[in-house]
Amino acid sequence: MEEASFECDLIHSILKRVWALRALERDNVVANDALDSEVGAGTSRKNRPTTANANALKLTCELLRVFITEAVQRAAAIAEAEGGSQIDASHLESILPQLLLDF
Repeated sequence: MEEASFECDLIHSILKRVWALRALERDNVVANDALDSEVGAGTSRKNRPTTANANALKLTCELLRVFITEAVQRAAAIAEAEGGSQIDASHLESILPQLLLDF
C-alpha cells in the first residue's frame, strides 16, 4: 500500500508563490541599485521565470512527506516518553534541531 503524499499541484503553487515573491524582492533591490548607479546599467539582465519539471516536483513532494512523517514520529516518541498522548509545539521544538541536521 502506497502512502499518501502531497498533491504536486499544491506544492507547485506554493513554490511558484515563493519564487514570485523573491523575484519581486530582487527587482526592488535592483531598482534601488539602479537609482544609485549609472543610467542603463544592468539593462541586459534576463528575467526568466523559475520553473520545476514534473520529476523535481514529485521528488519534492516525497521529500516533504518523509520529512513530516519523521517529525511526527520523533515528536510522538517525545510525547510518549513524557507520558502524554498528544503532540504539542514543545515536542516539535525539542526534535527540530536534530531533525534539520539529519535532513
